[in-house]
Amino acid sequence: MEVIHKIGRRKTAVARVYVAKGKGNITVNKKDLADYFTTAPLQYKVNQPLALTNNDGNFDITVNVHGGGITGQAEAVRLAISRAMCEIDEENRSILKPEGLLTRDPRMVERKKFGQKKARKKFQFSKR
Repeated sequence: MEVIHKIGRRKTAVARVYVAKGKGNITVNKKDLADYFTTAPLQYKVNQPLALTNNDGNFDITVNVHGGGITGQAEAVRLAISRAMCEIDEENRSILKPEGLLTRDPRMVERKKFGQKKARKKFQFSKR
């Protein structure tokens, strides 16, 4: 099996994932997974597609991720790994699809409008 390359996106975060046969090492931006995503919920999000497809220790994964915040990056990595698992075995699609792991979350930050404080918040109206 050669290296599989997939891309995942969330908000402004972009993750490039390279999956190859191995012992289960996950490297994110040349750091270990636990060093880059320090909290347990973020590590769970990244490992979710591997756990659901029973591929926990089968693949070495190298990730390059940039843009956005830490949560958006974790979800971008999750999408990319899910896509890679589907390419490895088409049966994984029926496992990951009902969990919503193959859907790119379309929500983006709404732009700020002129004459307002933020996207929806208005300046306070004072009656004097």
